[in-house]
Amino acid sequence: MLKKLLLFTAATAPFFISGIKAQAQTKQSIKDTTLSLDSVVVRDSRSKHLPDVIGTYIFAGKKTFVISPDAGKANLSNSNIRTIFGTIPGVNVWELSGNGFQVNIGTRGTDTHRSNETNVRQNGYNTNSDLFGYPEAHYVPQFAAVEQIQIVRGSAALQFGSQYGGMVNYKVKEGDTSKVFSIQSEQSAGSNNYFNSFNAVGGKSGKWTYYAYFANRTGDGYRSNSAFTGQWFYANVKYQFSAKGSLALQFSRVNFKEKDAGGLNDAQFNADSRQATRTRNYFDPEINIPALLFNYNLSNRTKLEVTSHVISGQRNSVQFLANPGVADTVNKKLNTFNPRQVDRDFYLGFTTEARLLTRYKLGNLTSTFTSGLRYFTETTTRDQKGTGSTGSDYDLRLTIPYGIALKLRTHNYAAFAENSFQITPKLSITPGARYEIINTNLDGVIDNAKDHVSYGNKRHFPLFGTGIQYQLTNSSQFYGNISQAYRPFSYANIIPGNDLAVVNPNLKDSRGYSTDLGYRGNISTVFNYDLDFYYVYYGNRIGNLTELNSAKQTYIYTTNIGNASAKGIELYTEVSLLRSFDKTSVSDIRLFNSFSYDHARYTSGSLSAGNSNISLKGNWLEGTPQWINRTGLSYLNGHITTTLQYSYVGKNFTDANNTVFNPTGLSGIVPAYHVFDWSLNYSFLKQYHIFGSINNVLNAKYFTRRITILPGPGILPADGRTFNVGFGIKI
Repeated sequence: MLKKLLLFTAATAPFFISGIKAQAQTKQSIKDTTLSLDSVVVRDSRSKHLPDVIGTYIFAGKKTFVISPDAGKANLSNSNIRTIFGTIPGVNVWELSGNGFQVNIGTRGTDTHRSNETNVRQNGYNTNSDLFGYPEAHYVPQFAAVEQIQIVRGSAALQFGSQYGGMVNYKVKEGDTSKVFSIQSEQSAGSNNYFNSFNAVGGKSGKWTYYAYFANRTGDGYRSNSAFTGQWFYANVKYQFSAKGSLALQFSRVNFKEKDAGGLNDAQFNADSRQATRTRNYFDPEINIPALLFNYNLSNRTKLEVTSHVISGQRNSVQFLANPGVADTVNKKLNTFNPRQVDRDFYLGFTTEARLLTRYKLGNLTSTFTSGLRYFTETTTRDQKGTGSTGSDYDLRLTIPYGIALKLRTHNYAAFAENSFQITPKLSITPGARYEIINTNLDGVIDNAKDHVSYGNKRHFPLFGTGIQYQLTNSSQFYGNISQAYRPFSYANIIPGNDLAVVNPNLKDSRGYSTDLGYRGNISTVFNYDLDFYYVYYGNRIGNLTELNSAKQTYIYTTNIGNASAKGIELYTEVSLLRSFDKTSVSDIRLFNSFSYDHARYTSGSLSAGNSNISLKGNWLEGTPQWINRTGLSYLNGHITTTLQYSYVGKNFTDANNTVFNPTGLSGIVPAYHVFDWSLNYSFLKQYHIFGSINNVLNAKYFTRRITILPGPGILPADGRTFNVGFGIKI
């Protein structure tokens, strides 16, 4: 693989050398981006990163990306994440199922599980279910409604809060301001009785702008005895009360239900990856997010943004939880199936963020200062290990009360400030600081009310960082940053998910920092590039160990493993093959490659084995492939866009002791895999288009994760070959 890396670097080096030597033939870069107070629209620009300033946010010197979802370049109908995020180097995707209900991504050694180490936002406000207690992202918008996906890597911690995984913001479309009323409808169907219906309306009348959509998705699932159904609703009504200010009321909702086929051990996966070990397991979350957004231009140089939103929802599951080798059959003593476990969470959180940005003169140059305050509070009710029914339907009724019944509360106060000093017309330096206060407490009962739980913690996190950016030419720049970050251990970390998991009761918060050094730009409309070297330090990293108890039974132990680091290279390149010869060509063939090498290892830590300790220094971080490469070839003209994408993801390990094989399937190697995907979009008569996709064209047999909890311990197989076709209209 090292030889392949050297050959790949040699092949791309001429592009970078020519990019450094070339003078700008065009000024299409971040300056082509049209900025407004609370949105960004890219107009005919090949730039793939965010502008230096958007609204009240500063992105100068940071590692950023922009994705504009396109049905001809990715499968939007069923939210195929490896194609939607295909142009972003280093994105590791956990493919839980093919229904696209959740985005499970991680980068640079972070956990992919429902993006719980990523600060996930929509239109600038958080959507993680419980930011500090249970930070999983159950809510995801329909990608047909997403105008832009904005991504900031580790340096996002100062402006957005604690995380190593960076920030992802889904910028939802707004109403068509040229019409009083417009409508968009897209209907698609495919393999395994898959059906997705997306319907949106929008427009503008006087000072009012509106946009709303409703979507419904159903299917049987790729594996036996699996099925899903989900609904999305979103509405945004915006009132432009003056030339300086606006007020918007938004409401988002998602609810879905999955019937899950359960996990497999290696023998079962090798025999038949589509088989189901469970026929009575269900997962059913519901998230509601009302939000109020106030924007006001205090002057030509100063902007104020205040956002308040509520997260209200629940997460329910009914499961028969046991190792994959334990069959879910009729208990001969009971003459029925065994009772299932019922788990329920209820979330109620409120957040207000106020941000102020101002531009000012420093000598003859304009510098930018931004600052903000955040208040967050949430109460999560966690009821787990209830004994449920012996039936096969979705049933939340109990026969024995919950073994875990807890109230989890968080109060968070944060303040930050960043200043982008324009030292010369080409050089800017952006130092910043953030101060976080987190107060948490927990009370209730655990283990069938035998033990009383009382947990309280007050944390104070000062964070510092700085960024630097040098505009080498009009279309290329060097950037670099260093920023502190942290990951507080959550309520979810201290509560075992099931009887196969054990948690160290003395967990500590993880503290560390993230650095980037890169060079990015474009050569005319022909070539785009972004080369980045990064280093991330994780102090007291929380992870999993595979251990044996006194009865020689395998269990998963969650603890502070030790210190760790992730260092590597991320490289994105895109070349226009036709425009290289004819820059006026309407048609084009584009070849992109997103490549990452991630050397993520433990630098300290040990595993107790009897009377001795086994060093974990040098072991791989859990769930972190060393190599990820995605290559796409697109053809596009005035009517057709079609893309063939190839994805390669290297092997990784499930636990910190890098277990190679475990007969239960709960831990072990996750082998490398290769996947091809194809997408097509054809537009005609201005208002209509047909689209289609084939996922996993060559029907590769693989999996991306082993798990100890929902939707059933063991290997979770990825979907084989599936397809969907659809028709859309926009009037």
